[in-house]
Amino acid sequence: MSSRNLASACTLVFCCAQASMAAAEDSAELAKKLSNPVAALISVPLQYNYDHHYGPDKNGHKSYLNVQPVVPISLNADWNVISRTIVPIASQSGVIPGSSESGLGDVTQSLFFSPKAPTSSGIIWGVGPAFLLPTGTDPNLSARKWGAGPTGVILKQDGPWTYGALASHIWGVGGSSSRRDLSNTFLQPFLSYTTKDAWTYSLNTESTYDWKAKEWSLPINLMVSKLVKFGTQPVSLGGGVRYWADNPDTGAHDVGVRFVMTFLFPK
Repeated sequence: MSSRNLASACTLVFCCAQASMAAAEDSAELAKKLSNPVAALISVPLQYNYDHHYGPDKNGHKSYLNVQPVVPISLNADWNVISRTIVPIASQSGVIPGSSESGLGDVTQSLFFSPKAPTSSGIIWGVGPAFLLPTGTDPNLSARKWGAGPTGVILKQDGPWTYGALASHIWGVGGSSSRRDLSNTFLQPFLSYTTKDAWTYSLNTESTYDWKAKEWSLPINLMVSKLVKFGTQPVSLGGGVRYWADNPDTGAHDVGVRFVMTFLFPK
C-alpha cells in the first residue's frame, strides 16, 4: 500500500471513530434528558406495570399500561411550559374481592413552567398546576372525582448523575358525592446514573400519602434502560423491579415489575 493510500485509510478510520464517538455522546445526552422531567424534549413513554398479592387475602393482581406523553412548549426566550400527561389503561382481578375490571383509568395532567436555562449553581426546576380527570371507564378504576393542586420538580445534573425530586398534591374539587373526598400527596425522589454508551441505572420512589385514610403507598423502583436507534428513531428500552415498602391492606404486596419503551423526538 502506498503512503498516500495508507494515509487515506488512516484518515477514514479516524473519521469513522470520531463519528461513532459523537453518536455515542449524542445518545448519552438524550438518555440524560430522559432523566430530567422538564427537559425540552418530546417523548412518549409506554410504561407497563404488573403487581400481585393485592388485598387482605393477597389473591388480587393488576397490570396497567401508562401512556405518558411529554410535550415542551416554548413560551419565550427564557421559559418553557412542559406538559406531562398520564393515561392509565388497566386490567385487574381480585383487587376488589370478587370482581374483575379492565379499561381506562383517571388521567393526570401536569404543567410545569420551567426556565430554559439552569440556575448559576446548575439547578433545574419547574412549578405549575396538576389536574385529575375522572376519565375512568369503570367505577372501580376511577375516583369519580375531579382534582387539582400544585406540582413542582427540582433537580441537578452533575456529570453522569441526575438527582432531585418531583412532588404534587391533589385536592378533590367536585364529582360524585358518593365517593370520599380526595387529598393526596405524591412524592418522587429520584437518582440516576447514565454511562457514556447510553445505559441508565435509576432508583426512585413513587410514594403517595392519602390524608383522608392516613395511609402510605410506597413503592421503590430499581430500573435499567438503554437508548438505542431503530433506523433514525431513538428509543429507550428499560425494565426493572418494584418493592412495596408500605401499602394499605387493600394494596399490592411483595414485588412487582415494570417495563418501559420510550419514543424520543429530539429537535
